[in-house]
Amino acid sequence: MDYYIGIDIGTTSTKAVAFSETGTVLTQKSTSYPIIHPQENRSEQDPEKILEAVVGCLNHITVTLPQHHPILVSFSAAMHSLILIDEKDTPLTNCIIWADNRANELAINLRKTEHGKGFYGATGVPIHAMSPFCKLLWYKKNEPIIFNNAAKFIGIKEFIFHRLFGKYIVDTSIASATGLLNIHLLQWEDDILSYIGIEKKQLSTIVPTTHIEYLQAGEDTNLTARLHAFNKTAFVIGSSDGALANIGNGATGNGSMAVTIGTSGAVRIITDKAATDKQMRTFCYHCTGEKYIMGGASNNGAIVLQWLKENILQNTCSYKEFMAMAETIAPGSDALLLLPFILGERAPIWNSNARGVYWGLDINHTTAHLVRAAMEAVVYNMYNIGKILMEKNAVDTIYANGGFSDTAFWVQMLADMFNLPVIVPVVEECSALGAVMIGMDAMKISNSFYFAKGKIYQPYLAHHKIYLESCNKMERLYELMKAEF
Repeated sequence: MDYYIGIDIGTTSTKAVAFSETGTVLTQKSTSYPIIHPQENRSEQDPEKILEAVVGCLNHITVTLPQHHPILVSFSAAMHSLILIDEKDTPLTNCIIWADNRANELAINLRKTEHGKGFYGATGVPIHAMSPFCKLLWYKKNEPIIFNNAAKFIGIKEFIFHRLFGKYIVDTSIASATGLLNIHLLQWEDDILSYIGIEKKQLSTIVPTTHIEYLQAGEDTNLTARLHAFNKTAFVIGSSDGALANIGNGATGNGSMAVTIGTSGAVRIITDKAATDKQMRTFCYHCTGEKYIMGGASNNGAIVLQWLKENILQNTCSYKEFMAMAETIAPGSDALLLLPFILGERAPIWNSNARGVYWGLDINHTTAHLVRAAMEAVVYNMYNIGKILMEKNAVDTIYANGGFSDTAFWVQMLADMFNLPVIVPVVEECSALGAVMIGMDAMKISNSFYFAKGKIYQPYLAHHKIYLESCNKMERLYELMKAEF
């Protein structure tokens, strides 16, 4: 039997998932790796460990399915990573990931300028410390020796493809999240490169998301030998994790929106044209083909619950039991609110200096109130992103994925907040499935994937009204407090 592999290179782990020709998961393998924090505001990873995770996960699949043949491997990857490479193809830095905040002050100052506004309009990437654009400006200013010795500026998927195939190539989706690509032309933006002081030859060659490579003996004999089971397998470069999550969970049509809440969170819609927001509240990246993805990402998803449970309350019960406490409290948490910005925030406020605040505490509030207010706050922030997208895009259905989708109570809260039905797809590994779908398209293989909708959550209007009032209050409180952060 033939099968198809989607490999998702994430922030905390890489996961490879093997799908049958009908979209059934045959087997999967996940390998974790650490985030390194060498100094305050810095978040890095060892690119070699990520490469090893990719190779290890792929080999695990072939060992698990020894009598079957992998037709293709298609890639999903997290956005906004940066690695500086010297002329001998050796990394000068670790992989600087999206969560790295070293360029925060620089980004805040640039965001206010006409240059910053113009760069956002051209690229669709908000001026923020997450973007490789701002990271490069930081290196130029603070680490000029490393910056000047760099022959290439790449991301993690480019690093892996170079090691596998000896080429520096980048798909249009990952490239569009760098802050260096003109989203309207899908070409490197000359004005931005000039502003930084780099040349196109220092960046990877831009290719479509359907670009295919094959392993060639001699590029890296060790890797080639270890991946011998893939000698005839097509390697499709694929797209970004957010775009592929929409494709993989079925949130591709008009009226559909995807909401992902894992450690962090995101709200996304797929559109037919690139568009930016006058207030720079949302992003716009290329998805694949003639499609674009608009939305916003939040730093503060389920990490807020983890912080509350482990750091503040030091609660030892299971997460299931911990969140079940919140069900004993009425919607609105008896007027208790949380500004959930414990990691600063990206969309919609784009303020790395924002911080978490519990507001409205009184003597009657309990641990259960704290938990419910935290869960509600995460959903409120998703709504504050989503309502911006809904200003110009009609939405009638939400597709939910990420770890939170295992908690029915939390998903119902999302449906109530948006006052829209929420569908939780059966397939959990949406980005990997989306990658396979692009891979099959690249090879002109028609798929017969069946998207079982899974459970549908219908909204309660009475709860929506309560949540809307609380959400609006949270926005007002932030505006009142932001000058103090």
